[in-house]
This record gives sequence, structure tokens and C-alpha cells, in this order.
Amino acid sequence: MIDSPVILDVSAPGILRLGDEVFRCALGPAGIVLEKREGDGGTPVGVFPLRRVMYRTDRMSRPDTRLPVRAISDSDGWCDDLGHAAYNQLVVLPHPARHERLWRDDLVYDVIVEVGFNDDPPVPGKGSAIFIHVAREGYTPTEGCVALQIDDLLHVVRACGPDAILRVNPVD
Repeated sequence: MIDSPVILDVSAPGILRLGDEVFRCALGPAGIVLEKREGDGGTPVGVFPLRRVMYRTDRMSRPDTRLPVRAISDSDGWCDDLGHAAYNQLVVLPHPARHERLWRDDLVYDVIVEVGFNDDPPVPGKGSAIFIHVAREGYTPTEGCVALQIDDLLHVVRACGPDAILRVNPVD
């Protein structure tokens, strides 16, 4: 018997399906977009591999998943500078180009699933730092990511292995 890949199926207005299970999720304020651009607030349409799970060791234990796992350190960042060679990549802080810090005071990046969006190779301006991460209270919009309540996120990553994909469906 051949196992089929795990598909995290996302649709507007903020629904993630994993097989027969349905979870509420937050998306970018621009909703689901066909042509993602840096800073547009859209969650990109497409089918994307899941690269790895990153997590805060000071706030939780290692997530149970078959995806690669990496602990987040206080010197981790993600480059979102269109003009820098490290665009849309994990970087070590301090970093000379514009970036976001992964070690945050809020809980949003306690668990991050790195989505293989615009990374093979990165195209400047097409969008960066597309993750699945922890939703804020009230499922307020992300910057373009998909966000789940922490228990739902940990449940979802438990089902994921190296063949898992995120499928973000276009709006009808």
C-alpha cells in the first residue's frame, strides 16, 4: 500500500482541512491572492511543500512530527529585504538587511512551519516568510501566512511528514 501525501487544504474565509478534520485559521488581510507580492498582505494560492518545523524551546517541548525540526534561537531572523542575497531565508542576527525576528515576545512564532513558497530559488519581491504559525487571539489577520490555534497547529504537524503539502485554493 502506498501512503498518499498529507494535504493541508486551505480555503477562504479561513478554513484548513486535514482529511475529514476542519480547523479555523487566519489568513492575510488581503485574503487569498493569485499573484503574491512582498508586503501585499495576501496569502498565496498554490501547492507548497512543508520544509520544517521551528519552535521555542523555552515555551514548549519538541513538536511531534515527521518533518525536520529546528529549535528557534534568539539570534534567528528571516530576511525580507528585496535587494539582499538572503531574501526569503533564515538569517543570523544581527543582520545588515531588513528582516523579521523569529524570537518574538508574543506567542505567534512559538511554532512555525516553514512553507516552501518562493524559495527554490527566491525571486525578489514575490513574497517572503510564508509560514504556518500560531494564531493571535480572535484569529486576527496574518501578514500573509496561515495561522492556527496552538493545539490545532500541534495536531496538524503531528500528521505531517516529508511529503506533506500546503494547498491554498483560489477564491471562487
